[in-house]
Amino acid sequence: MAFIPPSNIEALPYTTDNLDNLMEKAGIDVLIATSKHNVRYLLGGYQFIFFSAMDAIGHSRYLPILVYLRGDIDKTAYIANKMEGSENANYPFWVPNFYPVSWGSLDSLQQAVAHLKSVGFQTGKIGIEPAFMPSDSYNALTNLLPNTSIVDATGILERLRSVKTPEELKLLKKASEGITEAMQATISASNAGDTKHQIIDRLRREETNRGLMFEYCLLTLGSSHNRAASDQKWQDGEILSIDSGGNLHGYIGDICRMGVLGEPDSELVDLLAQVETVQQAAFANVKAGATGRDFISHAEAVLGQQECAPYTDFFAHGMGLISHEAPFLMTNHPVAYEGTDADNPLETGMVLSIETTMLHPKRGFIKLEDTVTVTDDGYLMFGEEGRGWNTGGV
Repeated sequence: MAFIPPSNIEALPYTTDNLDNLMEKAGIDVLIATSKHNVRYLLGGYQFIFFSAMDAIGHSRYLPILVYLRGDIDKTAYIANKMEGSENANYPFWVPNFYPVSWGSLDSLQQAVAHLKSVGFQTGKIGIEPAFMPSDSYNALTNLLPNTSIVDATGILERLRSVKTPEELKLLKKASEGITEAMQATISASNAGDTKHQIIDRLRREETNRGLMFEYCLLTLGSSHNRAASDQKWQDGEILSIDSGGNLHGYIGDICRMGVLGEPDSELVDLLAQVETVQQAAFANVKAGATGRDFISHAEAVLGQQECAPYTDFFAHGMGLISHEAPFLMTNHPVAYEGTDADNPLETGMVLSIETTMLHPKRGFIKLEDTVTVTDDGYLMFGEEGRGWNTGGV
């Protein structure tokens, strides 16, 4: 079922007052959003299905653009592909100015500039998403508006998305539950001799059948730490780790669960219990007002007391429309960004992925990854089922 975009600003997952304040602090007059996830967010959940799995067309690419002038919502514009006129006819977008005119990155940007000039903007500071603006678009922007300065607005949009609304949390909860259900069904249906390719394809079908868009699956079998798809076969007595992201209307659940082909022996039970001990240590310190450093430091201290510590790692990161977003809690661990939010208080409605990964030298890759939302007095886990050893070949 397609997501129907809101036709009024009251239904948006953010307030324009908050956006105005973030832009004012950064000294930005105009925001030009060009990433799929941020355009989707600013529009209230809409994404054009024709380009949901690809961008390229003809000699160029699809480039949706949302233009927002600080403090002047009536001048907001959405520049879209020509085919999106039909989408707007069915469920009108909230934006006052809609231009379904483009077929590529250059004409899309040119229309954005034409709109800015039509509302009287030709000088000031423009915030863009550098990683999501093609070079031909950037060159056109600087050439057509030579009296403006261009700055990075990525951080503004990250801050805007950091606290989720109840409706966003419902989507993340449903996505996470769908993933855990799909994982349990996949493990149960997988047998000795099944290859990693076959198991991943099975998970893809299970997630799709639950209304999710399959994002990825990182899978290990046996004592291997290699999570790439291959023709490796699952053997009796071996373990399996299955780590997957599933997308529901743009919101991503990120979960890892464990399976075993047969009954887990006492060593496996103990190893997963050590991973669980670290996870619970982290959860115990998650609540609004605490800092990321609070729960991370406690989890790392508890990890240091476990026998598995020399080959086990702990990590936490924000989740939402993308798999690593605000709050940013750890620096270059393992994804290359700064942990700029480590000492900031967590807020109710933030969503975190918390994961403990063991690379056991003999038994293999043992991991739990859970998605939680911060509450006033603690946390709420999404998709909490299947956190023990799940039995294959059932």
